[in-house]
Amino acid sequence: MKKVIMLIAAVFIIIQFFRPQKNISSQVQANAIEQHYAVPQNVSTLLKTACYNCHSNNTSYPWYNNIQPIAWWLSGHVNEGKEELNFDEFNLYTVDKKKKKLHEITKSIKEGEMPLSSYTLIHTNAKLSKQQQDEITEWATSLENEIR
Repeated sequence: MKKVIMLIAAVFIIIQFFRPQKNISSQVQANAIEQHYAVPQNVSTLLKTACYNCHSNNTSYPWYNNIQPIAWWLSGHVNEGKEELNFDEFNLYTVDKKKKKLHEITKSIKEGEMPLSSYTLIHTNAKLSKQQQDEITEWATSLENEIR
């Protein structure tokens, strides 16, 4: 039993040296949604608080991201989120994809799918009130109708 515990401890220590690349960008992205479309300040603040950690090119990492295998899990989660929707790459999408993504924002918020409950469990400031949900969905619907 002692050998098994020592082996597990050794593996845990060794994996600490293998870290995924962090999703951190210090510059304003040329294709960011805010660079091409009107995003009201209140909506921008809500998106940055509740969405951007997984859906942009700049993640604010918690302290526990320095522990493996948690960092691998978070990296996979962020990469998956960016593949689904990336606000920093929004203007690279086709018109149809932009409209679809805006529609999906509205749908996922109304259905309570976003932000993820696993995310808001730790990031309580990312929980959206009904009024905040309405602000985002009204903006997304309006922009969806505006894009041609």
